[in-house]
Parts: sequence; C-alpha cells; structure tokens
Amino acid sequence: MLTRKDIEKRESDLLAPYAMHSKDTKGRKYPEEEPKYRSVYQRDRDRIIHSTAFRRLEYKTQVFVNHEGDYYRTRLTHTMEVSQIARSIARTMSLNEDLVEVIALSHDIGHPPFGHAGEESLRTLMKDNGGFDHNLQGLRVVEELEQRYSDFTGLNLTWEVREGINKHTTMFDRAKQLKEFNPDSSPTLETQVVDAADEIAYDNHDIDDGLTSGLIEEKDLLELRLWKDAARFVKKIGADLPDKIRKYQIIRRLIDTQIEDLLRASEKNIKSGNIKNVTDVRKHKKRLVAFSEDMQKKRKELRMFLIDNLYKNFRVMRMSDKARRFITGLFKVYLEKPEQLPPSDQKKINKIGSHRVICDYIAGMTDRYALDEYKKLFDPYERV
Repeated sequence: MLTRKDIEKRESDLLAPYAMHSKDTKGRKYPEEEPKYRSVYQRDRDRIIHSTAFRRLEYKTQVFVNHEGDYYRTRLTHTMEVSQIARSIARTMSLNEDLVEVIALSHDIGHPPFGHAGEESLRTLMKDNGGFDHNLQGLRVVEELEQRYSDFTGLNLTWEVREGINKHTTMFDRAKQLKEFNPDSSPTLETQVVDAADEIAYDNHDIDDGLTSGLIEEKDLLELRLWKDAARFVKKIGADLPDKIRKYQIIRRLIDTQIEDLLRASEKNIKSGNIKNVTDVRKHKKRLVAFSEDMQKKRKELRMFLIDNLYKNFRVMRMSDKARRFITGLFKVYLEKPEQLPPSDQKKINKIGSHRVICDYIAGMTDRYALDEYKKLFDPYERV
C-alpha cells in the first residue's frame, strides 16, 4: 500500500530533476496535516473535483450555448480534454502528472457563463471597480468563494497550483501577474504544459464543433496546411472511410501531430537552455514548453481561420451579443436593487462593495441559471 512518503519517493525516482516534486511544495496558506495516502497535489485535485464551481462548468459555454445542442463542448468537457492531453504530455516528459492534472482541472474554474462574451461583458462592467479576468476570478473561487471548511475560506490549495491558475497564458488568457507569485519568474513546466494542452484542445474541438454545426465546411479547411497534411495521412490509411469517421480521424491526427511537435521542440528547448532543476525553469525567460517555429506558423493559420470563419460567424456573433445583453441587464438590475440578490450575498456588500459581490454572483452562474434569472427579472409573466 502506497503512502504519501512512498509517492514522494516514487516521484524522486521517476520524475525529471526539473519537474516539480510534491515534497518540494511551498505549501498551503493555512497549515493542515497532509493525508497519509495522497500527495499534496492529489489532494488539491480532489478538492477541485468536489467543488461547486467545477460542477457548474458542465453548463457553461465553450463556443455554443448549452441549448444549441448536447453534442457541443462545454467548459467541463473542454476541461476534461485539456486534462487528458496535458497528462499525456507530462507523462512523456517525466513531469509531475498530478500537478498538471489539478492545474488543468482548475484552469477555467473562474469562467463566467456564455464563454468569452460573458467575460468581456463583466470586464466592461467592472472596468472602474477592479476589473475582471477569469484567471484572477479562478483564484477568488479557490481562495475565498468556495465555502467547505470551518478553519479557512476557499480550498486552501498549494502555492504551485494557485500560481498555475494565475500564470495560465494562452491567446485568450493573460491575467495580471500577482506579486505573491513572483511575476518576473517563469511558471513551472507543469503549468506550461497545461497552457499548450489548452491551445491544442480548444483549436481542435472548435473545428469539430464548427463542422458539426455547419458553420464551417471541410472544403475551406483544405486551404490550411495542418488540415491538408492530416487529411492526406488519413486518406492513406483508409481511403473509403465514412465521412463521420474520416473527420474524427483527421482531428485525431491533428492533435497527435501537434503533441509530437511540442514534445520534440520542448525537449530541444530544455537541452539548449541547460535546464537542470526547477530553479533553472523559473529563471528562463522564454517558455520552454513550446511548439517549433514551423508549427507555430501552421497553428496561426488555423487560429486565424477559426476567428474569421467560426468565432465571427453571424450565428455565433448573435449568441455572443445576446449573452452580453443578458449579463449587462442582470448586472444593472442587481446594482440598482441589491435587495434582489440572495441574502448571503447581500451580507458581503459592506465588506467588498456591490460591484464585486454582483460580479462574483454572475460569474458563478451557469448559462442555464443566468437565462432563468433573466426571465424572472424581465418577463412579467414569469414567476419569481
């Protein structure tokens, strides 16, 4: 039977010297006796999975609003895909898979309803009152908003996990670096792996959802080098595959190709940077877990295609604009009459102000709950 000490010993034997070993954690804000049969990061993972905010990701938008169909990705299914890809990469690179998993599972835990439209709305509404960013909101969730323990607020996660949430960086994620997490130092390789896995996951599942919805067509994707190469590879192994299976196999190949490139380029970066330990990782100014230059160019083509043909599609724009009206309407109603907030939230107003209380309340909503709340407040025939 493996104890925590055995797990730490196994990490020392198996993980790379530049991996983040759980025995070297900076610990928790509030001292706790650690479990006998789990590492500190395994405990953090379990706390995230059992949190209210994590469960709510099931009904939060990725690109398509929940009622558009049950096939499309939600924040929860996206998070699971990121976790799967990130763990696979971490295992191959001999990094700490447990730390990667908990950062992946928590990386979107601060996202409001209605995807990026919801975040943009809250950012606008909060611009004169502290602003809004879903990474920083994720920290608020795990440090303050989750109420599950009698001895402290939040989940009391380890320093490295909270740093990973704060320093999560992609095209859509670039939060203010908090002083507590040493903004001038680079994040762990485990955090960098999650960032890359996030980009791989959302690009490729957005293609899948876009094709399924009919908003993008495969003939247009053939202009992209990544898609063209993957389609050519799949044709060689199965020329007469049904369209549904062929599409799945192409997207599978896209993911494999990007992961393989990431692994090769990252290994090269670690060697050329003479990275021997976690201190070296933190001192290195550039990201070590990164795609090759050629893959970056191919991925940029794919990203620009998705922006022009999916995210700016009139149907997606309509959904986004409708979402902004929902969020803005709810926010203004609560601001004018805070008495309409739940009593538990009203009690916080004197301490942190109406704007932040309302922002926390709306950010915690699922799409479904926000729509129901909007109906109750604006539809005269809806029961409140």
